[in-house]
Amino acid sequence: MSLPAIWDSGRNQHSETCDVIVTDQRVLGYYYRNFPRERLFLDSIPLAGITSVTFREKEFSPVFRELLIANAERRVYIRAPKQKAQQLYATIRSAIESYTSHTVPPSPSSHKIEAEDAGQSQTLVPPVYQRQTLRQQFENSPLAISILFTGGLFLEVLGAIVLATTRSAPTGLPLIFAGLVAVTVAFLLRRQKN
Repeated sequence: MSLPAIWDSGRNQHSETCDVIVTDQRVLGYYYRNFPRERLFLDSIPLAGITSVTFREKEFSPVFRELLIANAERRVYIRAPKQKAQQLYATIRSAIESYTSHTVPPSPSSHKIEAEDAGQSQTLVPPVYQRQTLRQQFENSPLAISILFTGGLFLEVLGAIVLATTRSAPTGLPLIFAGLVAVTVAFLLRRQKN
């Protein structure tokens, strides 16, 4: 299965827009571009090493949902639209279950799976599957800051247009000052958040 998504492994300073591919042994993030210069991105997580898969719904993120895949060494965040993220969550879950069932027959007495790796015995614990809803105050969310900034710019432009057409300072200047206050507050909130 292959889905377009945003891959954030924390290794780079920015996220990568790529195809997320789920195979029978690993989850891959991949893209190849040859214009304007040739670039290749390939990152993977083996299914055997995954310790948790979490479907995260952020309350003020209307478009994207986040999938957190963790193993012993690192965490990868995959952002995709809601339906694709749910499909990816279900696919990864079924791929891990089919991988563990094909690798080693399940033992009825324990939930741990024994695997032989290069002559060493290793105990693999099945991953934890979770669904989280992340809530935060609307005032501090990126969406609120963006709305405040855009609204402030709109008020400033509207005030300038009203001032130019009516030539009345008591009509146009309050809109300009209200827009200036909104833009300033948006900058201060953004700075406080960082």
